[in-house]
Amino acid sequence: MKSLLISILILILPTTAMAKNVILINPFEVPKGQETEVIIYWEAARDFLKQQPGYVSTELHRTIQPNARFHLINVAEWESIETFKAATSKMREELKQKPIEGMKFYPALYDIIRN
Repeated sequence: MKSLLISILILILPTTAMAKNVILINPFEVPKGQETEVIIYWEAARDFLKQQPGYVSTELHRTIQPNARFHLINVAEWESIETFKAATSKMREELKQKPIEGMKFYPALYDIIRN
């Protein structure tokens, strides 16, 4: 009986508990003197995206090195590539707040492979 239960769990778990979320790492180049405006834009995007299906979490990081290329880095977690793409596509269409002129960002999705 115990081995039957384990076999059933092995069949069920890969599609539920073992599903892997994806991680967005998005470094920003911030125009000099516009950090506040960029953070306001980020907050508007965050508030929109956190209402979308598949959103898990996000954090904004600021460099402590004055000459770093990327002044701000957003790290977010999504349930899947598909939910991330759908949410960001919807955001581009509907978000009233526009990106700051001169702000450059370099988003990429990652899998966690070690912890």
